Amino acid sequence: MSQTLNQSETQGTQETAAASTKDLVDQLLKPEVQQSLTSLVDNLPKLTEMVNTLTQAYDVMQSLATDKVFVEDIKAGFTGVVGPVVGMAKNAAATAIEANDRAKKDNSTVSVFGLLKMLKDPNIQKALKFAQAYLDVTNEKKK
Repeated sequence: MSQTLNQSETQGTQETAAASTKDLVDQLLKPEVQQSLTSLVDNLPKLTEMVNTLTQAYDVMQSLATDKVFVEDIKAGFTGVVGPVVGMAKNAAATAIEANDRAKKDNSTVSVFGLLKMLKDPNIQKALKFAQAYLDVTNEKKK
């Protein structure tokens, strides 16, 4: 009985392989498949060169990724650049929040004389000069 089962399994496997081979041959006989294969064969030297280059790049990246000293240096460099930027952003946000709170509490009006007095403030002068320069650059780029 088991011999009959083995023979039927072998025969089923052979029929599946034959059908698979027939499907493959049918696919290979299609003109567009033949044209694609011809193109692949023509470009094999280029493809080989590309694969070799990608393999070399992968090897370099793999060695760098597993190098603990290199990874730590990258982390330290990144932290060295990002740290001050984050600190400046936090400082600017805190200043803006404090200024907003003060402006909400202050109910006084700004008179013309108060405005003229503010114009003497060095920070106001810097901001006005920056605004003027920014507008000049914007106008130049539009032309």
